[in-house]
Amino acid sequence: MALWAAPDAPAVLGDGARREALRAMLLAWADDELILGHRHSEWTGVAPDIESDVALSSIAQDELGHARLLYEQAAAEGQSPDRLAFGRRPEAFRNATLVERENGDWASTIVRIWLYDHADAARLAVLADSPLGSFAALARTLGREEKYHRLFADAWLERLARAGDDSRGRVQAALDALWREALAVFEPSPGEEALLAAGALVAGAAEQAVRWASAVVPRLEALGLRVPPERDVPVGGGRSGRHTPALAALLDEMTSVSRSDPEARW
Repeated sequence: MALWAAPDAPAVLGDGARREALRAMLLAWADDELILGHRHSEWTGVAPDIESDVALSSIAQDELGHARLLYEQAAAEGQSPDRLAFGRRPEAFRNATLVERENGDWASTIVRIWLYDHADAARLAVLADSPLGSFAALARTLGREEKYHRLFADAWLERLARAGDDSRGRVQAALDALWREALAVFEPSPGEEALLAAGALVAGAAEQAVRWASAVVPRLEALGLRVPPERDVPVGGGRSGRHTPALAALLDEMTSVSRSDPEARW
């Protein structure tokens, strides 16, 4: 059942513009999860150790499962979640540019996981506090698994930051490169103000970004890491369809099988 069709939703989501705003928010979130899940899967078989290989492969599966759940909610009547995932051009995707970047080294991958998963936690917390039980239930469903993603990222970030000057330097370089794109995870989707006014959201993207920064900055500093000087200036565009060349290459690879027979049932 779509969230706007749930018993507690019609009073605040009966308006078509609000439903489209909710779809836009869910689609951006689903795209984040799908693209990051694919990037995680690229480490399968080549992670630093077998435990991390298995863990990151499992996290990738979780993210893809979350994406499917969100696509099912975002899909218009009669629209296939698979078509949303595999049938759009790069400019139709609304994921944050952070998640589409090539993996780089292990430090870059861990920093991205850490920044994104804590941003996702801020997003989930807002939905969990929604007065609509359907939103809160969705957040709890995803949040139970996302907790373990953060534990994995937390452990690796601390390990790398404390492993010596070279390791910490790689982590710092990744943080310098990714921080502003991580802040752009909180680039609002179209129609957010309508959802706030309707009571479907208790905090918008700007407030979520403040909560995220207040949680992550002290933890980074405790590890001897510094937030880049332009810490409050996001670099994004993904929410409006402006992406790096990395996304087109990723989608070309990810959709090669589905494009071989678009009408097939896999």
